[in-house]
Amino acid sequence: MIPRGVEPLTPGAAQTKSEPASSDIHSIVNDVAGQHGVDPLLVHAIIRQESAYNPYALSPKGAQGLMQLIPATARQYGVSNAFDKRQNVEGGVKYLKHLMGTFDDMRLVLAAYNAGEGAVFQYRGIPPYEETQEYVYRVGRNYGQLRRASKSATTVRAQAAVPPPEPEHRPLETYVDEEGKVHLRTR
Repeated sequence: MIPRGVEPLTPGAAQTKSEPASSDIHSIVNDVAGQHGVDPLLVHAIIRQESAYNPYALSPKGAQGLMQLIPATARQYGVSNAFDKRQNVEGGVKYLKHLMGTFDDMRLVLAAYNAGEGAVFQYRGIPPYEETQEYVYRVGRNYGQLRRASKSATTVRAQAAVPPPEPEHRPLETYVDEEGKVHLRTR
């Protein structure tokens, strides 16, 4: 499953430095999230927290890949190789979409993604686990940062697309002199 010569990285170690998304991961996230009607920025926020974009991340609890799918969840959503970037994101986004249909509050969706649906139902809210509470906070913060950055970039692109205003031109005045020559001058 893990390519030969690649050491899996536990999420704790991965989270100490967040790697930027490679262009292929960015494309996969945009494609898969778009297909399932999930905000790609939310998926990026989860991946950043779960694996810091390490497709070979492996947690002590056995969660695997970019979106840290546990084997049972991976199987449930048709993932045969959790270390395959596309399969992992596909399974994680399908699971996320399911949770979004189950819970109305994004904080509960994130808590369920981290601790499981059963824990959220049992506690009728975010479970009192320090790890889950910290997870909900960090993913929410990541998501907010990504949304603000995206909004700023969109504003800059929109401003760049607007042509500058036409310079103000003074009106021309035309007249014909005694010899029949046409003259132009500005006022």
